[in-house]
Amino acid sequence: MPEPRTSRKRQRSYDAEKLRTAVLAQFAALRTAVEALTPEQLAAPTRLGDWTVRELAAHLTMAVGMLPRTLAEPAPARAELTLMDYPSLTAPAAPAIDTRVHELSAAPLDELYAQVAEGLDTYLPAGVDGERPLVHRVGTMTLTTALVTRAVELAVHTDDLNDALPELGLPIERQLLAAATRFLADALAVKAPGASTEVRVPPFAVVQCVEGPRHTRGTPPNVVETDPLTWLRLATGRTSWRTALDDAKVSASGERADLEALLPIMA
Repeated sequence: MPEPRTSRKRQRSYDAEKLRTAVLAQFAALRTAVEALTPEQLAAPTRLGDWTVRELAAHLTMAVGMLPRTLAEPAPARAELTLMDYPSLTAPAAPAIDTRVHELSAAPLDELYAQVAEGLDTYLPAGVDGERPLVHRVGTMTLTTALVTRAVELAVHTDDLNDALPELGLPIERQLLAAATRFLADALAVKAPGASTEVRVPPFAVVQCVEGPRHTRGTPPNVVETDPLTWLRLATGRTSWRTALDDAKVSASGERADLEALLPIMA
């Protein structure tokens, strides 16, 4: 079946249980990898400003740890944020996150990972209610929405870790990569509504976006295509549009196929 295209009237649905399983599996793999890192590897630089691998590893416990931390609290009355509200809310929170990450990185990483793993076992069991509201730092949202945002965090930051330490070669769980790819593709369609350009990220996402003549049949006049990891890097500012084009990581045809002005989608 063809990939469903985003519309303003219908938000893509996600399976909370599949996301839960993927988040747990990816965090467990990261925990094993981080606990085996040498002091030299932990001190290695990353593409994330002044963060070393140690700060990146600490941030991952913070990103995933928000799930048990918030689920341990009483549920708010309702979820006020939708999934597509999230991309515009991440940048303002960055300074506070940076401060907290530097504080966390002073603690033993094995203890941080053990605490989060214990919390996940306690507060994120099988059969989760995806509609359960919880409090995120940017507002109240459903557990399913929170799991999608954690999928993005885990997929993007696993790639950051592999970039800093290529010898690790950590795989990204398929459900996480799929959710992150689809979320960021949908966010592009929300940021640049329209139907003149088709953005393809096989095998996970196809969206139409950008104002202009609407395409109805046959081959679209404006097409952008790339792979999931390149899309994540473009959408989060890890690589530039021009670099991806020059490296043949993205193909773009048509006068409305230049996405440079629309990227990145979220910080």
